Amino acid sequence: MKIDLTETTSSKINQALVSARRAIGTPAIGMVLTLVIVTDEENAYDALKSAGDASREHPSRIIAVIKRVSRSPRSRRDARLDAEVRVGSDAGTGETVVLRLHGELANHAQSVVLPLLLPDAPVVVWWPEGAPADPAKDPLGALAQRRITDAYSAEHPGEELATRADSYTPGDTDLAWTRITPWRSMLAASLDQQSAQVVSAMVEGESENPSCELLAMWLADRLKVPVERTVSAGPGLTAVRMETKNGVIVLDRPDGSLATLSMQGQPDRAVALKRRETAELLAEELRRLDPDNTYAATVKFGVAKLAGQAAPTSAEPAAAAAPAAAKKTAAKKAASK
Repeated sequence: MKIDLTETTSSKINQALVSARRAIGTPAIGMVLTLVIVTDEENAYDALKSAGDASREHPSRIIAVIKRVSRSPRSRRDARLDAEVRVGSDAGTGETVVLRLHGELANHAQSVVLPLLLPDAPVVVWWPEGAPADPAKDPLGALAQRRITDAYSAEHPGEELATRADSYTPGDTDLAWTRITPWRSMLAASLDQQSAQVVSAMVEGESENPSCELLAMWLADRLKVPVERTVSAGPGLTAVRMETKNGVIVLDRPDGSLATLSMQGQPDRAVALKRRETAELLAEELRRLDPDNTYAATVKFGVAKLAGQAAPTSAEPAAAAAPAAAKKTAAKKAASK
């Protein structure tokens, strides 16, 4: 069921929600949280679809905030709120409210969203793209217990990770981090089977994929070893190699779907590591509303530190080769004499 409201208010939207629930015969509210999506018209459809799919696991009131661009000074002065209310089969297992904010109202979205939040329920804010530099200080982000961004959608993912590290507040997380959960689980399980100490590691993947950087930083932070970041054609993460004192552990996924785990003294094993849809990533993040301390430690490790860490490892062979080259030159001179 869909209800369109033009030049409306938050009070009228709440009334429409109650009327719609009664009309379809479900007056009781069985939702566990409010998910606020801050997006634009271009990305609204995909974001709402992903949120609707995730609501089948987490029944939610989904509020999409779309700030409409005003093209003229007059339209920028005129504040107007249009809304679309969806319940029943049109809204997954919860309710969906699409808000379109025009003019000056776009700068005060929190005043519209606040009356629509479910009482006594957690609030999660998700920016599919264009996240603020400091989500916790954003007016909408300040309403939430959890704030979800996605560095993958940024023009410069590496810089975006640095921004996320500088502004981190407990409750922040990023879908680029969520994408590597299966990789982290598989690598941790492989180390449980291999008791030898890890001495170095290598992470291979696309050049503009922040998940690769996060996985490399996670390994460097947790194992306290140098981690090399190498570039491949993708898709996404393609391989992780860990050098241990008992041999090499390799997790290789060349096709974005099926991976192979190779360990010293054991047969190769096929592992399902399919690249997941946004709805699956979002559902995973909605399972926990407490701060993710592991993500905090990883993102604060820093891309710059990771790059600086790799530099000495590549310079060491050159430094070691220099004296050998000098000796070889001296030997040639002596022989010519």
